[in-house]
Amino acid sequence: METKQSTDTIMMIRPVRFRMNEQTAVNNYYQKVLDGLTADQVQEKALAEFDDFVAKLRLKGVNVIVVDDTVDPDTPDSIFPNNWISFHDDGRIGLYPMFAENRRLERRSDIIEKLRDQFSVSALVDFTEFESSNVFLEGTGSMILDRPNKIVYAAMSERTQEQPLDEFCEAFGYEAVKFVANQDVDGKRLPIYHTNVMMCVADEFAILCVDSIDDQNERKAVIDKLEGTGKEVISISEDQKHHFAGNMLQVRSKDDELYLVMSGVAYQSLNKDQINKIEKYCPIIHSSLDTIEALGGGSARCMMAEVFLPKK
Repeated sequence: METKQSTDTIMMIRPVRFRMNEQTAVNNYYQKVLDGLTADQVQEKALAEFDDFVAKLRLKGVNVIVVDDTVDPDTPDSIFPNNWISFHDDGRIGLYPMFAENRRLERRSDIIEKLRDQFSVSALVDFTEFESSNVFLEGTGSMILDRPNKIVYAAMSERTQEQPLDEFCEAFGYEAVKFVANQDVDGKRLPIYHTNVMMCVADEFAILCVDSIDDQNERKAVIDKLEGTGKEVISISEDQKHHFAGNMLQVRSKDDELYLVMSGVAYQSLNKDQINKIEKYCPIIHSSLDTIEALGGGSARCMMAEVFLPKK
């Protein structure tokens, strides 16, 4: 069976008590405090953004499996499931070690059981034991997978570490392209917490914040690998990256139409030339995620866990 880069089925977690997660804010420099909103107002806004986003995806023929979050335990970031789980076309599921202790509570066996009703699950590959030694790899936030070419792009950081990455590559048969991606924080260049805020790999193109890779050799290695696998590299600026223009995902409809999914803020940050380059390959779906982005420090791609499991 041919491995595809994009899937027509994604899983999303509908929030019940969304808020800013103080445990992730220590190294997620995208999170902002929104003053003047009550907890109920934050949840209401996040829920409206979530539901609108799901409706737009479904309208284009994308199969969205929505799972409701639970009130207990308290998981303010449950809306970003791509960090704790990944689904693969050989029927395997990956489970990942998470930096924030309260994010570890997002891992739910009932979600896996629910998916078993529709999909064939052959095995769970569990990397979570790394948490006991404070070593982390946060799923497809940490790793950008080029699935057909079996390449994983990983910006190394506190949340994306070498040992679990190497174990993932060994277990799933991937080659790792490792590099450091930085951003300006209070006059210093500090590592970006997740690779998926600075790059996106689609079937025939890649979005890349080239300027965030300070080391020229690493920068060249990433571009060479992308171009060597036949992808056009569409560069975004550091400012655009800060508007979540790297946090995109290509999905397909049940009719096999491809789309690139992003937030409204990300779309508005792009220039005409970038939009034309993307639309040469596929149309864009964008949706307003302002509250989720500000408080969660994550965007459209983080909200979608791609389901590649074989259908029953």
